[in-house]
Amino acid sequence: MNSKVSTIRTTAIAAALTLGMGACSNLSDTEERNLSGGAIGAGVGAVGTVVTGGCVACGAAVGGAVGAAGGYIYDQHEKSKGN
Repeated sequence: MNSKVSTIRTTAIAAALTLGMGACSNLSDTEERNLSGGAIGAGVGAVGTVVTGGCVACGAAVGGAVGAAGGYIYDQHEKSKGN
């Protein structure tokens, strides 16, 4: 049962951090895309490891890094189109 409490606490912290990032303003398009990609990736990584029984912090860290990289790649793609 201790593991379940830890999982719930970690998920709540990840959700709070993600919502807190919504308060950021005056960001460039690149910064917004990197931040949102990282936040989405961290959330997906945390949830994925909760479901599979892995290391939640590890999943969130890897997911955040992959998400931020994805946000950067998407930003570069949009810039190359002239948007």
